Amino acid sequence: MIEGRGRGSQLRGQSRCPWRELGLPGNLCCFLLSGEPSVPQLQLLLPPASAFFPNIWSLLAAPGSITHQDLTEEAALNVTLQLFLEQPPPGRPPLRLEDFLGRTLLADNLFAAYFGPGSPSRRFRAALGEVSRANAAQDFLPTSRNDPDLHFDAERLGQGRTRLVGALGETVVAARALDHTLARQRLGAALHALQDFYSHSNWVELGKQQPHPHLLWPRQGLRNLAQVGDPTCSDCEGLSCPGNLLGFTLLTSGYFGTHPSKPPGKCSHGGHFDQSSSQPPRGGINKDSTSPGFSPHHMLHLQAANLALLASIQAFSLLRSRLGDRGFSRLLDITPASSLSFVLDTTGSMGEEINAAKIQARHIVEQRRGGPMEPTHYVLVPFHDPGFGPVFTTSDPDSFWQQLNEIHALGGGDEPEMCLSALELALLHTPPLSDIFVFTDASPKDAFLTNRVKSLTQERRCRVTFLVTEDPSRVQGRPRREVLSPLRFEPYEAVALASGGEVIFTKDQYIRDVAAIAGDSVANLVTLPLEPPVVVPERPLVFSVDGLLQRVTVRIHGEVSSFWIRNPAGVSQGQEEGEGPLGHTRRFGKFWMVSMNDPLQTGTWEIQVTAKGTPRVRVQAQTSLDFLFHFGIPMEDGPHPGLYPLTQPVAGLQTQLLVEVTGLGSRRNPGDPLPHFSHIVLRGVPHGAELGRVPLEPMGPRERGLLAASLPPTLLSTAGPFSLELIGQDGVGQGLHRAAPQPCAVVPVLLELSGPSGFLAPGTEALLSLRIASFSGPQDLDLKTSVNPSFALTSNLSRVHLEQNESAWGCLWLKVPDTAASDSVVMVTVTAMDREASTVPPTHAFLRLLVLGPAPQDQLPAPVHSTDPVLTTTSSVFHLSTLVTPGRAGGGLVGNPWRGTVGAVLLLLGLASW
Repeated sequence: MIEGRGRGSQLRGQSRCPWRELGLPGNLCCFLLSGEPSVPQLQLLLPPASAFFPNIWSLLAAPGSITHQDLTEEAALNVTLQLFLEQPPPGRPPLRLEDFLGRTLLADNLFAAYFGPGSPSRRFRAALGEVSRANAAQDFLPTSRNDPDLHFDAERLGQGRTRLVGALGETVVAARALDHTLARQRLGAALHALQDFYSHSNWVELGKQQPHPHLLWPRQGLRNLAQVGDPTCSDCEGLSCPGNLLGFTLLTSGYFGTHPSKPPGKCSHGGHFDQSSSQPPRGGINKDSTSPGFSPHHMLHLQAANLALLASIQAFSLLRSRLGDRGFSRLLDITPASSLSFVLDTTGSMGEEINAAKIQARHIVEQRRGGPMEPTHYVLVPFHDPGFGPVFTTSDPDSFWQQLNEIHALGGGDEPEMCLSALELALLHTPPLSDIFVFTDASPKDAFLTNRVKSLTQERRCRVTFLVTEDPSRVQGRPRREVLSPLRFEPYEAVALASGGEVIFTKDQYIRDVAAIAGDSVANLVTLPLEPPVVVPERPLVFSVDGLLQRVTVRIHGEVSSFWIRNPAGVSQGQEEGEGPLGHTRRFGKFWMVSMNDPLQTGTWEIQVTAKGTPRVRVQAQTSLDFLFHFGIPMEDGPHPGLYPLTQPVAGLQTQLLVEVTGLGSRRNPGDPLPHFSHIVLRGVPHGAELGRVPLEPMGPRERGLLAASLPPTLLSTAGPFSLELIGQDGVGQGLHRAAPQPCAVVPVLLELSGPSGFLAPGTEALLSLRIASFSGPQDLDLKTSVNPSFALTSNLSRVHLEQNESAWGCLWLKVPDTAASDSVVMVTVTAMDREASTVPPTHAFLRLLVLGPAPQDQLPAPVHSTDPVLTTTSSVFHLSTLVTPGRAGGGLVGNPWRGTVGAVLLLLGLASW
């Protein structure tokens, strides 16, 4: 371990130069780099590459361009529609292609047509967002942005095809191992390279009107490649270079920057930021955008985008054929259902709790089997003292039930137990946007994991609910070696708050009834915001009900003496059990549940609670109108204008909030206008003080539901948690109010952790790179590393001092033992903690890796049939420009291509072609 301090000081204690091992410039070997990056642009301190622009934010620099995000999400929508057309929904009429022609192709509409009205597409759109952000990240991450093999630059076409096919094979392996997060990351990387081929090579200039027939299949060689001595370009003085390619039929691509250097006579990538384009022959051939300042062959941008879209559809169809419809659907979460994840204390006193979990799991499986809301993924993690695990994951409900049924309460150690270790293991294997339920009657023995688990719940966007049957009056049960603190359950409270979940204390006699909330969670409930968010004596809690909410439930937990609920008409209902004027009330000890009658009166509702201490109140409802969000840093200069994705905003760094509204097609009356959201409210956590109201700006057509906002500098000046609330109106002017399911946090420093592009192999050592940057002032930081499972991990950076706008680079070496299990997930965590301010929250970076044992290369099959589309035009010429469907998961216009031509045909490639 070593230290670094000060501006530009060299890190001591390592003779190895890991950047050379990564193929990067050796002068980057473990230095503190300062002064730059500046705000708002992050200088990644390496010579950049270029590609199709990364995401929708790029359109500010080159309006009308087609981005990697467009291509990725539009291809996924096309293949999803094809899957729906070929696999009729059970119990519903089959979809008809003609119903989608001439209409905007939206994920919400696809789900409503296939699964039924109101079926939420939130998880599907979130999965596509993961793929799209992984695609865009190839242009930003230091280990990928400069590698010509990953962008088909510098005539490295054969090497690029090898890396492309390898990434697709890794996608298949990760998906079969049920690590869909890693599979989406590898898929995004593969699609980025595939799409770059058509922008960076001269395939379009050679007059090709179909994707390269051998690019996705390694058994077929790439032919007619330009060799080192073949001149390919003539000199071009202007920004636009339509005739600079020499008259030949060989396949080539442009050189970018100085690594590798451009040989005489070769083409450059081109654009303002390409250093090689000033060396004869000047100019370039990239078709990344419609702007001549970025793309010398801008006039061919749409043709390149058309072919890249066709090729992306081929790639998605190929994955569908390899994974099968069920596996492909899991890869992209093509379902309205969520997963089911249980963490179970198995010590001797937990018999009732384990039985309650079994009953609920059986109920969920039987009630939802074969329907659209059947869980797609099951996770089970047992724990006790001193052990936890192993994790059991499956997509088969019968296997899950069999495994759960074999768990029994046996023996038991003293309280506390290894609960947070088991929860961390569950988070590693639970899909994003899922609910995790922890059943226990003991406090955590591993409370030191609290901050890490909190950050992991937010990184995974998973909500954790603790069902605790701790009963101080219990005379039987587990022994206790010592008097335990009454605050021993605070780690559970902290994790629940950070994840948007809750801690429910109950007794054995009520646990079966209280556990019923697990079944409700699978129904994709949203939590309605309360004002104020916590109970204040003599002040009612206020929440809004709109016409798009159903099955509203009020839950109250604590030492409650009385409560009442009042609707906008003034009708009230008290705490009496049974049926009331507003709904049905049930009580299970200190836990109250009121199921409101549908349809509810719209408007402002009130809840008044009188209780000892601070009771908890939660209001939930079913609705398809919800939202996704993520953060990003505007990268407005350089070859990749776009939005660099962040998990959480960073103090002092200009940050954009991107909102994606799901379920916009949900309207009380079909003829009503679309709902409209105007601004976002930011509140402090947990007390709910308003931190600001930020207007939302639409990004593209309104029906796509993409909105953006600049976070206020006052919010970004200091680290701390905050919540997001979306404010708007429905089509008839009635207010809409939605809250993010879990709070966010401004973190004090930017922490980036990246690793090898492929898998880990048993008996090998993997090099990981770490970057840490401060944008809000001096930072004295301690750095800690961990890995799950416990592989050997060493780092050359243990503490660092940073001034404002300074960065530090470090390296980690991960040793994978010979005994490492194949298809096992490895999570590496780096934590940065302020040495002085104990109140400053730590910053965590997580990196998921997958161990792959030795096996034959997973070859992708070559096509055995033609790749004709499902529909053909009446013209004898197949014009690709009339087949593309612009848009993304928010929507794309079927029958209205990017060029604006009329009479277009929906592009769908038949599965039989693959």
